[in-house]
Amino acid sequence: MAKLSIKGLIESALSFGRTLDSDYPPLQQFFVVMEHCLKHGLKVRKSFLSYNKTIWGPLELVEKLYPEAEEIGASVRDLPGLKTPLGRARAWLRLALMQKKMADYLRCLIIQRDLLSEFYEYHALMMEEEGAVIVGLLVGLNVIDANLCVKGEDLDSQVGVIDFSIYLKNEEDIGNKERNVQIAAILDQKNYVEELNRQLNSTVSSLHSRVDSLETSNTKLIEELAIAKNNIIKLQEENHQLRSENKLILMKTQQHLEVTKVDVETELQTYKHSRQGLDEMYTDARSQLRDESQLRQDVENELAVQVSMKKEIELAMKLLEKDIHEKQDTLIGLRQQLEEVKAINIEMYQKLQGSEDGLKEKNEIIAQLEEKTNKITAAMRQLEQRLQQAEKAQMEAEDEDEKYLQECLSKSDSLQKHISQKEKQLVQLETDLKIEKEWRQTLQEDLQKEKDALSHLRNETQQIISLKKEFLNLQDENQHLKKIYLDQEQALQELGNKLSESKLKIEDIKEANKALQGLVWLKDKEATHCKLCEKEFSLSKRKHHCRNCGEIFCNACSDNELPLPSSPKPVRVCDSCHALLIQRCSSNLP
Repeated sequence: MAKLSIKGLIESALSFGRTLDSDYPPLQQFFVVMEHCLKHGLKVRKSFLSYNKTIWGPLELVEKLYPEAEEIGASVRDLPGLKTPLGRARAWLRLALMQKKMADYLRCLIIQRDLLSEFYEYHALMMEEEGAVIVGLLVGLNVIDANLCVKGEDLDSQVGVIDFSIYLKNEEDIGNKERNVQIAAILDQKNYVEELNRQLNSTVSSLHSRVDSLETSNTKLIEELAIAKNNIIKLQEENHQLRSENKLILMKTQQHLEVTKVDVETELQTYKHSRQGLDEMYTDARSQLRDESQLRQDVENELAVQVSMKKEIELAMKLLEKDIHEKQDTLIGLRQQLEEVKAINIEMYQKLQGSEDGLKEKNEIIAQLEEKTNKITAAMRQLEQRLQQAEKAQMEAEDEDEKYLQECLSKSDSLQKHISQKEKQLVQLETDLKIEKEWRQTLQEDLQKEKDALSHLRNETQQIISLKKEFLNLQDENQHLKKIYLDQEQALQELGNKLSESKLKIEDIKEANKALQGLVWLKDKEATHCKLCEKEFSLSKRKHHCRNCGEIFCNACSDNELPLPSSPKPVRVCDSCHALLIQRCSSNLP
């Protein structure tokens, strides 16, 4: 039934001679038959409420296998009137027929049998070889031009019943076999040409896409080359600047090093002279310090002797004071004795008054006592003189001590002044030594700075060397990119040549189609021998159509090219047509 419906649809459409609409009965029957073919052997899917058995599942799978079918699926889903999966499947079949790609879509579906096994049983029509035969028959539907309105139709509630009366043969159909054979031949030729056109269109589109991609890649490479050239120019400028800066820095550093070397040499010489002078000063100061230390030791020894002498004098003074105190005590005792004597004298005087006899004796006693008193007074006077002499000697000793102390103090002050001067000289020498140490430290810091500058310059030279290496690497990359660019230009030229050849072939085919509109084009299968030389065709002797008569000839009998009325450009013509056309042209000439 699928074969009969497809064949009947093609024949009726060709006899109808215009685009088909949705009310055309053979077209409606074709959709019904296709729906039954797709439903055959479909697995029943159990849902929550009922059993579901629709063909929308396998048709929806076509979008994943054939990317161009995504537009049909999206448009079917966007249709507002469709509510059931069966209605969507019917709309999908109508849109695929209008696109003339139903055979391609179903071929992609039949090839993937693993995926189809999820929707169909193993004995289903789409799983057998008959499904592939039906898909091959669907290629002939590309001849039909259909204009179907899917929006207004109620595709959800349609009942699919096959009308077998259409496919019953009549006597008129038997009489029109020859006409049908001719129409079939013409349709086959048309299908062949359309297939060629489709293949050429696909190749041209792929070549266009490749050319666009190559152009984009070429533009990208040109931009990258320009960027790389700019980067190379910038790197060259930076390299020149760095070289000039490096030269200037080297010159400055050399000059600075020379100046610093001269300064260091002069400073070393001055340091050596100052060191010699300082050494001499240091030796003199050391000798002076030794002399002063010896003098100080002598003075200290003298001071120690004087202190010992002073201690001895103090001891003598203490002893004299003790003697004086003892003598004072004796004087006090003598005075007491005198007082006693006076009291006795008074008593004796009283006794003398009492008795005259006793006076004489008492006078003698008194004379004796007076003598004794005179002796005692003389002794007292001597003692007083001795005390005065001792006091004078004490005063003189104190004066001498004071003088000696003053002399010692003056000497110690002079020594202290001299020592302070020497200490000042030592402080000056220490300050000079500190200045020299600081000067040495500054010189060492300057030398360290110079060393750091030299190391920095060495690092900069190493960086310049690395930049040189990077520049050489960039030059290599630039050469590599140039090679790639030249290879791509050659590939583009080759593609352009191929495109021009393909365009010429397309124009030849178009011209051939124009020429074939009024001619009968022989099939390649029917022709086995050349019409002129009657030699059999083979791999070396290939078939060629004459664009004027439509017959098939070999290359030797059809290597002529002439412009025809249908095509202004020269096309392939057989030898007989070539001779006839030349005769006509010569007869038309005056």
